[in-house]
Amino acid sequence: MLTFSEAQLLAWITPLAWPFLRALALFTSLPVLGTRTVPRRVRVALAAFIAWCAQPMLAAPPSVALDSPLALGLVAQQLVIGLALGFAARLVFAAVEFAGELIGLQMGLNFAGFFDPVSAASSTATSRFFGTTIAWLFIVVNGHLLVVAALVQSFAAFPAGPEPFAFLAAAAPHRWGAELFATGAWIALPLLTMLLFVNLVLGAISRVAPQINIFAIGFPLTLAVGLLGMLLTLPALQSPFTLALERMLGNFR
Repeated sequence: MLTFSEAQLLAWITPLAWPFLRALALFTSLPVLGTRTVPRRVRVALAAFIAWCAQPMLAAPPSVALDSPLALGLVAQQLVIGLALGFAARLVFAAVEFAGELIGLQMGLNFAGFFDPVSAASSTATSRFFGTTIAWLFIVVNGHLLVVAALVQSFAAFPAGPEPFAFLAAAAPHRWGAELFATGAWIALPLLTMLLFVNLVLGAISRVAPQINIFAIGFPLTLAVGLLGMLLTLPALQSPFTLALERMLGNFR
């Protein structure tokens, strides 16, 4: 008859339980891989696979009884850190989409809004274009591997221990919102400068030749300049995106 003690059962479960919960929380909030289009079974399987493969690189977790209050705190810790890691990556995506909102506002395309079934929110044409482009770029530059590496390294920076919520004081996630606006303005600044110059030229034309219908030529001109600027600056989108992603993931290393 096969028998085992409670200590042996904890020794088998705890090395896999904490990484699995943290990885599962990550795939709940991670862009691209955490969207509604990815089945839940796939996300659970990926979390279990990462937890199993990361075992040689992880330190031995503390032996905690699963029915103790500390175990409940450790479960909350894994969920908070995993969700925060996915939220950090999502902030970079939101910054790029925010840049698209700013560009569309200056181009006059913000009236072309529609419902996005993936995010269950309303978005504009330029924001959706930037969001789709950055989703492809996220896979091409191996951003998903960077996130998984940050997940594994987070166990060294924020291990499961007697202080489950020390992560909140060390990483200060309440300050990450400033990164969204700074990165979005940084990405949109070249096009905003170009469109501002176009508006200044149109203002000068309206003063020099009042008989010209500035509204008839202003919208096609700003739209054409904006689309041309997006075409020219799109190849340079990789650098600010990767820098912002690495900077946000650096909070977990």
